[in-house]
Amino acid sequence: MYADGSAGTPAEGSTRLFNVKMRASRGGAHVSGAERLVPAARAAKTAAALAERAMSRTACDPSAVHIKIEPAESALRIPAVPVSEFRAKSHAEARAFARRLLEDAGIARTDGILEMFSGLRGMRGAVLLDVDSLERLEPDRARGVRVTALDSSPSIPPCAGLGKDHFSEAVVLASKVLAAPGMIGEICVSDDPGYNTGYVSLKGRGYCRISNLKDPAAAGGGRIFLFRGSRAEAQETIRWLETRPVVVENVPPRPGAAAQSRMEGIEAELREIERRGLYRRCRLLECEAGPHTVCGGRELAVFSSNDYLDLARDPRVKQAAADAALRWGAGTGGSRLVTGTLPPHEELEKRIAAFKGSESAMVYATGYMANVGAIQALVSHGDAVFSDALNHASIIDGCRLSGAEVFVYRHLDLEDLGRKLSLARMFRRRLVVTDGIFSMDGDAADVPALEEMCARHDAFLMVDEAHATGVAGKTGRGLCEHFGCPPPDIVTGTFSKALGSEGGFVCTSSALAEYMRNKSRPFIFSTSPSPAQVAASAAALAVLESEPWRVARLRENTALFASLLQGTVPERIDGAIVPVVVGDERRAVEASERLLEKGFLVPAIRHPTVPRGLARLRVALSSSHREDEIRSLAAAVRELVRQDAPSAYLV
Repeated sequence: MYADGSAGTPAEGSTRLFNVKMRASRGGAHVSGAERLVPAARAAKTAAALAERAMSRTACDPSAVHIKIEPAESALRIPAVPVSEFRAKSHAEARAFARRLLEDAGIARTDGILEMFSGLRGMRGAVLLDVDSLERLEPDRARGVRVTALDSSPSIPPCAGLGKDHFSEAVVLASKVLAAPGMIGEICVSDDPGYNTGYVSLKGRGYCRISNLKDPAAAGGGRIFLFRGSRAEAQETIRWLETRPVVVENVPPRPGAAAQSRMEGIEAELREIERRGLYRRCRLLECEAGPHTVCGGRELAVFSSNDYLDLARDPRVKQAAADAALRWGAGTGGSRLVTGTLPPHEELEKRIAAFKGSESAMVYATGYMANVGAIQALVSHGDAVFSDALNHASIIDGCRLSGAEVFVYRHLDLEDLGRKLSLARMFRRRLVVTDGIFSMDGDAADVPALEEMCARHDAFLMVDEAHATGVAGKTGRGLCEHFGCPPPDIVTGTFSKALGSEGGFVCTSSALAEYMRNKSRPFIFSTSPSPAQVAASAAALAVLESEPWRVARLRENTALFASLLQGTVPERIDGAIVPVVVGDERRAVEASERLLEKGFLVPAIRHPTVPRGLARLRVALSSSHREDEIRSLAAAVRELVRQDAPSAYLV
């Protein structure tokens, strides 16, 4: 029998369970923790996965990770509590609903309980509260009561990735709490200022997830365990919660997550996206690409295009595309390994390989596919990939899809990368991936230092030069020309930015190129780029090689704009992108619209492209921008900064 009088079933059977605990700290302070109850055969893999989870969370940045494996004696199997969800439209409605739940459970002093959350913050454990006297019963108020030795069945797979299933983990915890002696219920309100959902769990009612339970004006949050009994009984309850191994069975999915009609919730989600200032829509431009455009009948100066060298409208590039379409057709009819390799494809691969100083190259339909395809080909299960915290979404998705263990290191932090590499020697293969020039911040990776570190740790290095090709280096060959270093193992990039066309590329050694032609799924299973597309890219490369003045002009324009906004934009600008961080998403959209009124097309970049609270205006310069319009835009931005508060770079 377990605490509430129901029959519990021993969990072990013929398989002994072990409790695998991970505790991560930084400078002696706790930053992360997790545990799993698993059979002996899974204990080692689970320990490695939990350690990797701690090391890969940039927000944790642990200086030490401790793993403890101990037998889970007399573990019990108990059923998960029932789950429900209440979608409150406001905090007031959520609080009223929570109060009603507590009152229905026979708890009188509901307002006093709910008011306690305003004074809670930073506790690792929970408050153990006498529901009648509102006396706190936990022996150490700073520590609180910590529920440990619990898991679900089937357990969350030990190598299922870095993300947490917060809903399932909350239901598992609530199930054990309600099974403990003397427990009446639990209330949880997150202390994360960006998360407003909480829950109430009660005996006889189960777990109820409540949106808007957190007061948006309050900083506090935590867990309160609702208890009724003597002080001696409270000590037994604490011992049970902290030491009794429990396996929770049949954890249900989040209400509505598995049984929605096709369109249920879609409109509500869109309204919520719009409310948070994150709604996106396409803007129709009414003329060809270039530094100026027409939108809604108005002429605008374009400071948002990645066509850094103004090659998309170059007559030579357009003519090459037209000639190729007439000669080779509009499409290829198949993938590169079937009917999709024509002379224009081979010519472009030879040209981009020579341009980048590599032995070989592969051309993809998009730069996104090049990144996903290269990562997926090189690493998989049993391997490790190390990704800069501000890498592009295509790199992030490639890492996730590869199946490799993903380690995220702090932005441009070689010390953090080295520490993570040193802890990953057990993996079969290691790959470090970074943007060359970061698309939202304009700073560059230190390629020579990365090459030295990867050589020391026997890791591959892949650098995405989407925003460095045609931008960095005296003749636009990229960061290796800029630093005067040999090319890394893999260089990826795109023809759709400085080269004004479409498509992506991978430049590497002949051996790795041959390997990827046989392993890269986007290369194998996608129709190849059209002849017009690859011919335009080859022509743009030829123009760049013959007219390096475009690179110099672009650099001059970028330096001018940054100098005019000194103190408002970052001091370090390595590419053609100058971010003006606004902070709030809605304010960023408003600032973009105000610039549009003044005749400047400058986009507002918001979450999830950048972290929440770091929305920005992303100014992209072109070699064809005139000095007068650069100065006019800088003056308009300065005026916005004066009116709306300093840039977040100064906060």
